[in-house]
Amino acid sequence: MTQTITDLNPKQLWNHFNKICGIPRPSGHEQKMIAYIKGFAEGLGLKVMVDPSGNTIVEKPATKGMENRKKVIIQTHLDMVPQNNRSVKHDFLKDPIQPYIDGDWVKARGTTLGADNGIGVAATLAVLESKNMEHGPLCALFTVEEETSLKGAFAITKDQLDGEILLNLDNENENTFCIGCAGGVNTNITVPYKKESIPVAYAAYKLSLTGLNGGHSGLEIHLGRANANKLLNRFLWHASRDFRLRLASIDAGSLRNAIPREAFAVVAVPNEMASNFVAAVSKFEAVFKSEYAITEEGLKFEVIKTDMPESLIDEKTQINLIRAVYACVNGVYRMKADFPGVVETSSNLAVVKSNDKESEIEIITLQRSSVESAKIDIADMVRIVFDMIGANVIHCDDYPGWDPNSKSKITAVMKSLYETMFKKSPEIVADHAGLECGLIGSLYPDMDMISFGPTIQHPHSPDEKVSIPSVAKFWAFFTEVLKNIPVK
Repeated sequence: MTQTITDLNPKQLWNHFNKICGIPRPSGHEQKMIAYIKGFAEGLGLKVMVDPSGNTIVEKPATKGMENRKKVIIQTHLDMVPQNNRSVKHDFLKDPIQPYIDGDWVKARGTTLGADNGIGVAATLAVLESKNMEHGPLCALFTVEEETSLKGAFAITKDQLDGEILLNLDNENENTFCIGCAGGVNTNITVPYKKESIPVAYAAYKLSLTGLNGGHSGLEIHLGRANANKLLNRFLWHASRDFRLRLASIDAGSLRNAIPREAFAVVAVPNEMASNFVAAVSKFEAVFKSEYAITEEGLKFEVIKTDMPESLIDEKTQINLIRAVYACVNGVYRMKADFPGVVETSSNLAVVKSNDKESEIEIITLQRSSVESAKIDIADMVRIVFDMIGANVIHCDDYPGWDPNSKSKITAVMKSLYETMFKKSPEIVADHAGLECGLIGSLYPDMDMISFGPTIQHPHSPDEKVSIPSVAKFWAFFTEVLKNIPVK
């Protein structure tokens, strides 16, 4: 008989995760998850409140004899990143995630798994449901739209929370404790264009760059992976010069916080240059595969003849667009001097997508930095590149970083407990990924915060997977932490 995730231990956690996989919850569409948690909490007789943004707060009293412990806020987010391979048909608003076991990992079939942050949510529900676990007073905070705009975290008010310790369960390495994170800002660009008719004696082709690993634009930006937008644009720049290529449409990348894995474009080239153009695609595929032989083994760059589009993007806009995307900063910009191996500042060129109906090209980028001034600086670099071609540029969804607290009492308690349980020290880190702790900490500067969780690899991509042994280890540690919260 095939083993399913409900056969795994700890059963209470995996049972909840299995149920969560059946509830659609892409960012901005968490209503069914909110209703599920509200009904779940009310069924347990617990106090539950849903604020206007959709944040759901559940209160659970201390178990007998633990009433004098500091109140703990367990914080997770309800939404997941909806990513699927083009070859997999999946409606994230209707279809359940299909998890399966592959050795020591749980994966999904052709889509993101939602272990980010579904495992944290499942662990929280298991704690709320438990009848025999020891813990002090608890508050479970489930936020919304963390993956897109941090809407839930932005909506939290200064009088909404009364805990002294916050345990964020959104970290993705079991042996690390995160005590700080980068801030971020979106720089979004709109490039209007005019439609031009297609010259005579031209043929149309569809370019497809696929098979890249993509991943989390904070946690995995330093791993040397290719950006599909950058590679496709690199080819377009050369082909527009060598083969008089004209661009009809582009559809590259999908989410601001995901390294783009796939990029597509419909182009037209003169008939007499078509064979050389097709050969150039193969040559560039070989170049790309050579440059990214270690990090992008599945890279494919293909071209097929297609129906002639109705119109083209005007040539002036095409030239300006390709030049600006080529010049746009992308990837790691600076590493942290005080945390070796940790990125300080980066930028992700996430989306380049034309809209034929509106006659405009949308470009979405995300800048991150643990240094506020550096975050502003790199965002302005992106702005200026597109200012120079007359594009409309806005900075939005700016959120602060989380400054590490070297005197954190909960970090000291958890470090000691981890060493006792597992006979080794955890790694104490400051993440380049954005966490809601930054926004919460700006409202509650005295709250003692830490982030931890099981090992999740390739979040924000269809290759996402969660380590089964690490979930068991995380659960054992999490429950011990709740037993050992300091007294008030």
